[in-house]
Amino acid sequence: MQDGRTVPGSLPSMTDDALREYLSERDLDVSGEPSGGSGARPRFVIQRHDASSLHFDFRLEVDGVLTSWAIPKGPSTDPRDKRLATPTEDHPLDYADFEGRIPPGEYGGGTVIVWDTGPYQNITEHDGKLVPMAEALADGHVKVWLSGHKIRGGYALTRVRLGGDDDQWLLVKVDDAGADRRRSPATTELRSVLSGRTNDDLAE
Repeated sequence: MQDGRTVPGSLPSMTDDALREYLSERDLDVSGEPSGGSGARPRFVIQRHDASSLHFDFRLEVDGVLTSWAIPKGPSTDPRDKRLATPTEDHPLDYADFEGRIPPGEYGGGTVIVWDTGPYQNITEHDGKLVPMAEALADGHVKVWLSGHKIRGGYALTRVRLGGDDDQWLLVKVDDAGADRRRSPATTELRSVLSGRTNDDLAE
């Protein structure tokens, strides 16, 4: 692990504690979801998940797993928007490429597409020094640079206390060259960047 980045060959076993919750909630033979995998460099993925309620799952590769949040309204390119992000269980790295229809009755039943994905860079700093991702997440504030197809530039994730719940986060676009107050990609750009399919295509 160097500056919060996973070093190939140092990935934990998929039965490690980090994925225990993920594996305990699913019958992978039925759902068709991945069980594990590895990546050569840190990736992010945003999956559009039409389950009991439509939301976007925002995932960052950290220490051999995908650290994840559910974002009901999806990410914004407008720095004025504050998007609620609720932490969910860590997912295996190969979930970053998962698209499909999880059967009704299974955990997270519904359709999943890869709405956006690409490499990311940790740009969290304190006193001019880079803060490793795991440490930044534990501290409740992380800043990343996303190089996706639909989402690009800096984004900040900050833990906040809302309604007595101290495990909610806000995702906010940094006001940089990737900011655009006129775009609304979460509501207008509905196709997978991998397959070109929509959630409706998978439901049909």
